[in-house]
Amino acid sequence: MESMTEIRTWLRTVGAFIYTKNRLMDLDLMEEEIKEAYRNGLLDVRMYQTALLTIKRERRIE
Repeated sequence: MESMTEIRTWLRTVGAFIYTKNRLMDLDLMEEEIKEAYRNGLLDVRMYQTALLTIKRERRIE
């Protein structure tokens, strides 16, 4: 998951629709959902790390 579009699409497949009209809040919620998915075994280590790095990159842009 190397783009925000890929992250949003993946989150939708597991039933997480995130949109709060606040970009930073969206990123925080996405990060929490990704961490929870990893803890539950839905993501492998590489996907987990890539998703977190992508979210952190987006946070720096904001």
